[in-house]
Parts: sequence; structure tokens; C-alpha cells
Amino acid sequence: MIDMARDDLTLGIVGAGIMGRGIAQVAAEAGVHVIMADARPEAVDEARAFCADMIRRKVGKGLLSATDADAAVERIRGAEPSAGSPYQSLSHCHVVIEAVAERLEVKHEVMAALEGVVDEACILATNTSSLSVTGIAAKVRRPERVAGFHFFNPVPLMRIVEVIGGARTDDGVLVALTDLARRIGHRPIRATDTPGFLVNHAGRAFGTEALRIVSEGIADVGDVDRVMTDAAGFRLGPFEFFDLTGLDVSHPVMESIYHQYYEEPRYRPVGMSAQRLAAGLLGRKTGQGFYRYVNGKADKTPEPPMPSPDTSRPVWVSNRFPKDAANLRLIFEQAGAAVETGERPSPEAMVVLTPYGEDTTTAALAETVDPARSVAVDCLLGLKHRRTMMHTPATAPNIIQSIQGLLAADGTAVTVIHDSPGFIAQRIIACIVNVGADIAQQRIAAPEDINAATEIGLGYPRGSLRFGDELGPARILQILEACHAFYGDPRYRPSPWLKRRAMLGIPLTAPERLA
Repeated sequence: MIDMARDDLTLGIVGAGIMGRGIAQVAAEAGVHVIMADARPEAVDEARAFCADMIRRKVGKGLLSATDADAAVERIRGAEPSAGSPYQSLSHCHVVIEAVAERLEVKHEVMAALEGVVDEACILATNTSSLSVTGIAAKVRRPERVAGFHFFNPVPLMRIVEVIGGARTDDGVLVALTDLARRIGHRPIRATDTPGFLVNHAGRAFGTEALRIVSEGIADVGDVDRVMTDAAGFRLGPFEFFDLTGLDVSHPVMESIYHQYYEEPRYRPVGMSAQRLAAGLLGRKTGQGFYRYVNGKADKTPEPPMPSPDTSRPVWVSNRFPKDAANLRLIFEQAGAAVETGERPSPEAMVVLTPYGEDTTTAALAETVDPARSVAVDCLLGLKHRRTMMHTPATAPNIIQSIQGLLAADGTAVTVIHDSPGFIAQRIIACIVNVGADIAQQRIAAPEDINAATEIGLGYPRGSLRFGDELGPARILQILEACHAFYGDPRYRPSPWLKRRAMLGIPLTAPERLA
């Protein structure tokens, strides 16, 4: 197999668009010789000029020496025109990556042409993000040398690459591409040839569950984004992310993965995004998506002011989860409220519950307390940052305002939502963990690669399985089972990987023991 550390390693790239030029830049900076080809010859010149500019900018930032930058620029060449194959200049390449249009017939044409010029040892890789690697390799003479090598945009910043084996890919090819990824400074993650591979597959829950919460009237777009950024630590809320990527990109991916998995309920899209796509509300690129954009910035509706704390009535906190109860009691005491500590609330007391997975109504009835005096507070992520509370349809408005004011008395913002199994963060995070666990269950990728994919590729504050381990597999299972019981929707059925580990008390990141 090819030694990816060799000084004369030569990489061919077919397609001089944004992905091709990004791959060319990082490869040349790592000492790899690059030959670029494109159906439009002038695109290669444009790509080389772009790469040269990006590389030389690093000199001004102190990231590269002028000598190293000049050498990297010189390592990127364009394919020479040929009367025979347009890819004749790639004949001595050790690896060729195609980064052409996401159409199967185009990729078949490119792969067939490459097979006619490269030698038998050359690896043929596809940067496809959505097509089957097995399908791309199906019409080549030697499918065992074809693999997926999926980079993310922008390539120089998104330092992760999926290495995907098709049904007939030789394992040595995957090892070689893994070595190449490391040489160019990217984190390789191995994945099997399944819809969405690893990163796009692992990202299914974040946006779709947020859409479901809004479509059910539980909370508005701004509330969901604020909870997921302020409380859960995500850099962008799900609707901010939709607007950044564009619904013209996000919605087709949601539909594609859903249908490729034969209507698996975990990946079911929501009609709201299809309607907004049809209306042209794509996001930043059209000036309006889930938010309206003025001069490139989201014009967000400000939160209403928090009500003043009302200490005229006592507060009783359920002791169902003692640690959560103690933390809440301290907050109420510091706000000046009289806190009851009896087993049952007095007739005058405002009732605060701390459910996991249940809505306030279900929790109030389970604890036989008055739903008209009851609210619930989400304690999954602690109470140091933004707090979320919800109420039953029967909760008196003055109870809602009083508890919100007490929770906000120390300056912490409080989001009030309508009754929902799992609040906002509980539902979204539990679904993220569950999808990650099922990827592990299907052996699509190893636990450490699942975490890397979601942390690096998706920018989550923690990897899917790491999130589950920090919050507790048993707690995540409890949330999912409560949502499943309430809705009767198999979307929330727990993955066997999660369920067994929660029952055994072992981490989600623990790999299977082999005999």
C-alpha cells in the first residue's frame, strides 16, 4: 500500500470548486504535491490563485514562513491539456480525489475516465457528502480501491474528514487515507457507507426536534435558541444554525436521510421547514429565514423583562429528586420567599416540580398536587445559567409570574414555555444522545469517532455519547421513555446501546468487549 509519508506523494483533485481548492490548500501546506483538474480549465487557474492568496495570508499572521508559503504555492499545479483524456496529467498520482457535482452519473463518468489513466496502485477517493460510496464504485473495474474521503467546508478550518469504506473497499485503502488525513492535519473518522455517513447522520436530532417543539406550540424560535445556547452551551441555536446553512441545504438533507432509512421515525422531518423552503425563507442568504437579517445581523425580538419576585406566598418544592430540590430551595430562599419543607404543600403554597421527561401535567398528577398551583423547572443542566420553567394548561397566571420572578431574582434569565414532555433542552439533548447511541449500535462508527464527529464536525459543546455520559445514561433513558410513553411515537424509542448501558451502569463511550 502507498506510504503517505513519502516526500513525492502526489494528490490529484478533480473539481476546482470550493471543496477542491480547500483540499488542495491543506495538502500543499503539508508538503503534498497537488495536481488540479476541472471540466472548466479556467477554474483551475482561479483555484490556484485563491489557494496562493490564502496560503500567503498566513505569512502575515505569523502562521507560515515566507519560504514555506512559496514552497506550498509551487506544489499546486494545474493539469496539462491533453488530446486524449482530460486527466492524463494525473497518471502518476498516488491518490485522486473527485470533488465534482453531487450527481451519480457525473461521478461515474469521472471515475471511469480516471481508471483509464492512473496506475493500478492509485487510490480513487470521492468527496461525496450524500451519495453512496458503494454506488459510486459500482461501475469501476476495481471497486476495492474506491473509498469516501469526505471533507467539510471550509476545509482549512473544519479539520475533520470522514473515511468511508464501500461494500468492496479494501481495508488497506482506508488505512492509507487515514494516514493521509493525519498528514494534512485533519482528524480522520472512520464510518461505514450508510446514509449521511457519520456527521450528517449524527446531526439529525438537533434541528428536527427543535422544529417539532416549535411546531407543537411549546415555545417560539427565539426561546429554543436561547435555551440551547445559554443553558446547554451550543455556539448556535438550532434555528440560528438553519439560517446559517440555509433551508435549501438543510431541508433536502433531512428528507434524504429520512427516506434513505425507509422512513425511520427518529429522522422524520417537520412540515414547517418544507413550507418555509417553499416560501423562499432560506436564512441569511435571502435576508430572512427564522429570523430577519438587517445588514447581515439577525433582528431578534428582545425578551420581555422578568417580573419582580413575589414573596407573598410560600413555595413548596417536590423532593422527588432531592439534589434538585435542595438547589431550588436555596434559590427561592435567597430571593426572600418562604419555603415549605413538609411532605405535602399547604393549601396556599405555590408548587414547583422537577420532572425528567414528563410534562408538568403528568408530574403534578403523579405527585397528586394541584395542577392549578404547579409549575416545573428543568434541572438537567443545573441552574447556574438560563432557567426553563413550564406550566400546566390549568396553572394560574399569577403563579407563573410569581415563580418566574423568584427564579430570576438573582439576575438569571428565565424562559417560560408551555407544557411539554422533556422541556426544551431535555428533549433535544436526549434525542442527540439517542441518535449517537444508535450509530454506535449499528457499528457505523466507533464511540470516539462519534464524539469527534459531533464536537468537531457539528460544533456541539460535547460529543453525542460524551453528553450522555456526563448527564447520566440512566437519566437520558428516563427522558426518552417518558417522551415515548406520552407521545406513543417510536421517534423516542431508546437505542439498545443506550438502554443496555443505562441498565448496566456503564458509560456510553465504552466500546463493545470482544471475545
